[in-house]
Amino acid sequence: MIESTIPFCDPETGECTPGELPALKKETEIIPDKEIIYVGDPMCSWCWGISNHLKQLKESNPQYQFKIVVGGLRPGGGEVWDDRMKNFLRHHWEEVTKRSGQPFGYALFDREEFNYDTEPPCRAVVASRAWIPDQELEFYEAVSRKFYVDNEDPNEPEFYRSICEQFGIDYNKFLKSFQSEETKYATYQEFQLNRQWGVRGYPTVLFKTEDQLFQINNGYAEYEQMQAIIDKIIEEEKATA
Repeated sequence: MIESTIPFCDPETGECTPGELPALKKETEIIPDKEIIYVGDPMCSWCWGISNHLKQLKESNPQYQFKIVVGGLRPGGGEVWDDRMKNFLRHHWEEVTKRSGQPFGYALFDREEFNYDTEPPCRAVVASRAWIPDQELEFYEAVSRKFYVDNEDPNEPEFYRSICEQFGIDYNKFLKSFQSEETKYATYQEFQLNRQWGVRGYPTVLFKTEDQLFQINNGYAEYEQMQAIIDKIIEEEKATA
């Protein structure tokens, strides 16, 4: 009898004995009727501020589906790009950094013209799902980072090329979907949906259990706060079961 644990091939029998396999990592079972829903906009500064806490919330709760509903903060834009607007945004961004630690670039304010239209980056997130449905939060965060830190323009299709490369998405296929009427329609459907839910500001995190929607936060919150509320909902549900 062969006692060695080293894979061994016997020249007489022509048989190779396999080595022992490491224990398989148990897959996390998804609870189908429970879902964390993040309602946000890639060009919402407090959504950028909460980004790290959302990643932690997702990673700490693999048993729940994690879904994004794009908000539509300023679809179409149209605000006058003057000193008043720039000063408002600069002050706002400084407040977000102070509270969250998230970095911002300020080269955007050197532009003579800029349309703060948040529909295109929302649409990009919707388009990305065809390729990376499990990484839409990461794609969303990459869009926000490129805008807020690098100050590039999400209204320009070329903005998304490097992000597509980062996630292994064929840029030309992405661009076709991004510019399609179907994706534009789907994006506006989500704008309407979150308003129908009564969401009035971003970021908002909801927790869905069966047919109920619970608001976890409205505005900036840290991971521990959000997790504690979700845990309380689950505890109360078990107590009444």
